[in-house]
Amino acid sequence: MTFLVTDQCIRCKYTDCVEVCPVDCFYEGPNFLVINPDECIDCGLCEPECPVDAIYAEDDLPEKYKQFTEINAELAKTWPNINHRKPAPTDADEWKNVEDKLPYLEK
Repeated sequence: MTFLVTDQCIRCKYTDCVEVCPVDCFYEGPNFLVINPDECIDCGLCEPECPVDAIYAEDDLPEKYKQFTEINAELAKTWPNINHRKPAPTDADEWKNVEDKLPYLEK
């Protein structure tokens, strides 16, 4: 099993989760973070750290986010690794409670 980053992270990209990951399995895109499922050790430390509740255990992933299993795996192959906390985008709080943000994902 792995943990996955979902829709809520898009355009928010808070990096609190990255700071607690013991295996550095997060990867950073222009406006989204993903978890490499091949590197995640299922420790669960990242899930409670996400201020927008964007991280789910694969077994608990709501149906509406099932496509993020593939999105995380695909983008982790091409995006650079991130292993330290960074400031969130200046408009992150404005996007915090917006639903259905997949159209805004920048690959």
